[in-house]
Amino acid sequence: HLTCASLHFTSTNSLPNNSPKLIDLMDDTVPGIGTYEDFNTIDWVREKSKDRDRHREITNKSKHSTVALLFSISDAFSGWLLMLLIGLMSGALAGGIDIAAHWMTDLKEGVCLNGFWFNHEHCCWASNETTFQERDKCPQWKSWAELMDGVSEVGSEYYTCNHFIIMFWALLFAFLAVILVRAFAPYACGSGIPEIKTILSGFIIRGYLGKWTLIIKTITLVLAVSSGLSLGKEGPLVHVACCCANILCHFFTKYRRNEAKRREVLSAASAVGVSVAFGAPIGGVLFSLEEVSYYFPLKTLWRSFFAALVAAFTLRYINPFGNSRLVLFYVEFHTPWHLLELIPFVLLGIFGGLWGAFFIHANIAWCRLRKNTRLGHYPVIEVLVVTLLTALLAFPNEYTRMSSSELISELFNDCGLLDSSKLCDYTGNSGSTSGSVNATAANGLGARLAGPKLYTAMWQLALALAFKMFITVATFGMKVPSGLFIPSMAVGAIAGRLLGVGMEQLAVHNHERDIFRGWCSPGADCITPGLYAMVGAAACLGGVTRMTVSLVVIMFELTGGLEYIVPLMAAAMTSKWVADALSRESIYEAHIRLNGYPFLEAKEEFRHKTLATDVMRPRRSDPPLSVLTQSGMTVEEVERLISDTTYSGFPVVISQLSQRLVGFVLRRDLFISLENARRHQDGVVSVSAVLFTECESPASPGAPPAVKLRSILDLSPFTVTVHTSMEIVVDIFRKLGLRQCLVIQNGRLLGIITKKDILKHMAQMANRDPESILFN
Repeated sequence: HLTCASLHFTSTNSLPNNSPKLIDLMDDTVPGIGTYEDFNTIDWVREKSKDRDRHREITNKSKHSTVALLFSISDAFSGWLLMLLIGLMSGALAGGIDIAAHWMTDLKEGVCLNGFWFNHEHCCWASNETTFQERDKCPQWKSWAELMDGVSEVGSEYYTCNHFIIMFWALLFAFLAVILVRAFAPYACGSGIPEIKTILSGFIIRGYLGKWTLIIKTITLVLAVSSGLSLGKEGPLVHVACCCANILCHFFTKYRRNEAKRREVLSAASAVGVSVAFGAPIGGVLFSLEEVSYYFPLKTLWRSFFAALVAAFTLRYINPFGNSRLVLFYVEFHTPWHLLELIPFVLLGIFGGLWGAFFIHANIAWCRLRKNTRLGHYPVIEVLVVTLLTALLAFPNEYTRMSSSELISELFNDCGLLDSSKLCDYTGNSGSTSGSVNATAANGLGARLAGPKLYTAMWQLALALAFKMFITVATFGMKVPSGLFIPSMAVGAIAGRLLGVGMEQLAVHNHERDIFRGWCSPGADCITPGLYAMVGAAACLGGVTRMTVSLVVIMFELTGGLEYIVPLMAAAMTSKWVADALSRESIYEAHIRLNGYPFLEAKEEFRHKTLATDVMRPRRSDPPLSVLTQSGMTVEEVERLISDTTYSGFPVVISQLSQRLVGFVLRRDLFISLENARRHQDGVVSVSAVLFTECESPASPGAPPAVKLRSILDLSPFTVTVHTSMEIVVDIFRKLGLRQCLVIQNGRLLGIITKKDILKHMAQMANRDPESILFN
């Protein structure tokens, strides 16, 4: 049994000096009382009640003492101070991760002769011999093949040598990442968002947000991203920010001792993680509200915004990319979009929904295979094999060879006149190498016809799309830190750029037709392919995560253009509708279900006509409910009940015969109280009576002193009747964060319903009739 309601604490009565010493079991000197065991669920109602009592006590004392008034002010300010520290710490760590990942990614290719600590871009910035067209080439930067004697700078030998060196670095980085995770912090693997969602719903996973997890996740995240695997750092940054918040909470008493208050801080930290990942503080707050938070009061909204703002300012001050931007792929578009372009935008939304459903199904199937077969016994080998395949297959294609962030930046790019990218090879473009201007002269417009390099780039992007789609399925979920935001955005950006170029050429070649008339004007582009890449990235990310409002705001903050909100909204909503039609779960909810976490999704509605009596335990074939009586039991009997069962709490009744409910007591509190009584209360032995009443019943002469446990008894547990609809019961569990409630009839205890019982019942009903049970 689990716990459900707030405990009402009462102190023991004072005793004569010659009586055996009775201690107050709820005194602060008794460690462990009111805490939770690992892999257990917190009691939201009790935690909020404790915080209200604490706040009421501070307020009352502040009216009578100046010192107490100052303490009250510092207590009120402590929440904002904590948000400031979380923002500063998370922003600093994110900046360090960005700088280190950028440097180590370039380290695979070569080294700067002016200083090994310079990445490729910074190395060439300082060179006076760098040209604008070849700004990535400078004599100070040398590839590893160039530093080797006997290897010419051209030819197959140079290419092969570079390929093998990059494979070596990739395998080394991946090996170090998986070894560090396995040896020091197993919880540092994966994205972390499914577990963060579960923790924010009230689940306890000790060590998941600890200092070792933070240290190892920060180091291995850099290694995993630098290895070239198809993963991102944006999701794990949410985990990093939550680790920072959890560690800093220990310096503030009201957050250290209250699990519900700590989860308010973790909700704000989730917003901070997205803020530093995308440079989008508003989008981060909305992400926390829409996706991960279970309890999000208005006060948390303000503090989340403040913390996200501080983190964004900190990252901006560090300036990890050297471009005064918070992300590598910040873009600005200036060409307006046309109404008919909503059709291809919706098509991108359909593609994003299909990709999201495919990815979730394939990734969960792969993770289930890993979990249920011997594949899961060899995580190091799995990481090395996937890394080897990625490095081997990605190198020949320049769009898979570059990091995912650089790829997205390239695809988002709005071609300028001096842009030398193959994606900007248009006839009539002064930056083009083709040098043909006859097409532009023919129509007198600024329209651009595709050049030969652009056609080559399209084939390479098509191959990169297929490669990214399948390698990401195998990569996400391995025993290294792995985010899903960037790989999903890369898939969508590739598809969007392909469609954007296609639409652009269609408009250029048919500019005289009525449907395209007015699209192409002198001195302006007909269509912006980079906008299609951005819309495609949003669609695919939405299809995988089912984000809507927060996704649109994040993409808006990335581009800085209000006029593109409508295309983003159209793609995001279409993506969600298509993905929901095929699979109702996001990737995070699917992984929560795969791992068996007790998470009650607030977005689902339960509409089946079952009653509490259909779900409660014990069933007819089950043994009777394990209960305690308010009097008549000995210490030995209670300890035997604790040792013989694994329940997290026990109902207390008047007697075994009447079964009239008195209250509910936590297993952990009961165990600690009995242990403490044996150590500190004189005369307590195995035959001592255990009492949950205020007044002690007359004892026989010479009987050992009784152990009074009234102070740890919850006198008002949540109860429902056997005829209560399960739709109401599910609503109660969601909105109050209950762990369990007791089922009674006319005051008589009949059974218990836990959160796990509800989850099991909902799964059974969904399998029986999925269309009529759950509605998003």
